[in-house]
Amino acid sequence: MEWAISMLAVVVLGFAAVASTGRLGEMPGTVTDTPQPHVPDGVLIGDDLRGLRFAVVARGYSMQQVDELIDRLATQLDDSAAPPSPAETWTYVD
Repeated sequence: MEWAISMLAVVVLGFAAVASTGRLGEMPGTVTDTPQPHVPDGVLIGDDLRGLRFAVVARGYSMQQVDELIDRLATQLDDSAAPPSPAETWTYVD
């Protein structure tokens, strides 16, 4: 009986050694269950950034800071997309 238990232990340890080398296949990649925000294709405008919503996670960034940054970027995008006012345009005359 002792021989049977010893042989079983050797077989289990041998199987573990072969499995640890990766010869029995690899484990599948990790799956993240955090939803990704939808970002439209093409050129982004301020409303696209304002509509972004990120998942709440235990580790990461402060939601308030991210919202403030997105609002600031959205405002800058809106300002840069607006046509320049006549006061901002000038012509070079020789």
